[in-house]
Amino acid sequence: MKRIIAVVILILVFVIISIFWWQNGILPVNSQNNTPKIFVVKNGQGVREIANNLKQEGLIRDPVVFFLITRKGDLDKKIQAGDFRLNPSMNAYEVAVSLTHGTLDIWVTVPEGYRAEEIADILAEKIPNYDKNWRQVLNQNEGYLFPDTYLIPRDADINTIISIFKNNFQTKYDSVKSIKTNNLSDTQTLVLASLVEREAMLEEDRSLVASVIYNRLSIGMKLDIDATLQYALGYQEDDKRWWKKGLTNEDKKINSLYNTYTNPGLPPRPISNPGLSAISAALNPAQTNYLYYITDQNGKNRYATSLEGHNANIEKYGL
Repeated sequence: MKRIIAVVILILVFVIISIFWWQNGILPVNSQNNTPKIFVVKNGQGVREIANNLKQEGLIRDPVVFFLITRKGDLDKKIQAGDFRLNPSMNAYEVAVSLTHGTLDIWVTVPEGYRAEEIADILAEKIPNYDKNWRQVLNQNEGYLFPDTYLIPRDADINTIISIFKNNFQTKYDSVKSIKTNNLSDTQTLVLASLVEREAMLEEDRSLVASVIYNRLSIGMKLDIDATLQYALGYQEDDKRWWKKGLTNEDKKINSLYNTYTNPGLPPRPISNPGLSAISAALNPAQTNYLYYITDQNGKNRYATSLEGHNANIEKYGL
C-alpha cells in the first residue's frame, strides 16, 4: 500500500512539475517589452532550429515547449521562410502563429530635427509603394512625426505610417508632460521644441536655448531664429539640402510667417520633428535671464543677458 501511495505521489509531483514547466514555457520572455525585433526564418530550417534561434534571440522561454506547440497545432507545417516582426511581450503561441503569416516590415529611421520633407525623402527611398502625394500629408503633420526607428509594413499606406508616427509621439509626449512649467499650450510647446531641436546641437544647451526663446516670448521680443529662416527658404538646389547654410541679410527679409526676424512670437507651426530631449526642454525651460545666444565653432552655445554681452561673445568666439 505504501508503495502505491509513493507511486501516486511521484506521479502527482511529475504532473505538477510538468504543468508548471509547460505554463512557464508559454509565457512571454518579458511582457513589458514590446520592442520589435526582426526574426529571420531561412529556407529549409526545421522547427527545432527555429525554436533554438528564437530562444537565443530572447523571444521565447523554452524551445521544447515551442516545438510541441507547433506540432500540436500542425503549425510546424505552416511556418514560412522570411522576415517576421516579433517582440519579447508575445507568448509562445503568438510567436508560433506569427511565423505562419508574418509580413515583411522595413526598418525606417527618422533622425531628430528632420522636417517632414526630409522624412518624405527617406520614405521615398525605403517604402516600395511610396507615392508623391505622401509628401503633402507628411507636411500637414509636421512636428508629430516622432524621431525614432520604426518597423513599417512594406505595403503600408500613408495613413498607416502617419498613425505609427503620431501614436509614438503621443506616447512619448505623455511620458514627460508632467514636468511642464511653461504657460504655453501643447501646440505652442511643440513649436518651441522644434526650434530647440534645430538650434541646440548639444544636450546641455537644450534647456538653455528653450529659456532664451521663452524669455523673449515673455517680453514680446522677436525671436530672430535662423532655423525658422532655413525652414521658410526650403530646399537649396545648389547645395542639394533642405537647411540653407550661410544665411544673408536678404534672407532675413523673406516674406514668410516663419520669418521670426520680421514676425514676433512663435512660428505658426513646428519647423521640425523634435525628439524627447527637445520636447522636455520646451516643457521645462531652464530658469535664466538670457536673451541671446550664438553657436561657437565647436557647436556649443554662448549666452548673454544683454546685447552688449552678445556682441562681446561674437567678438570673442570669432563669429
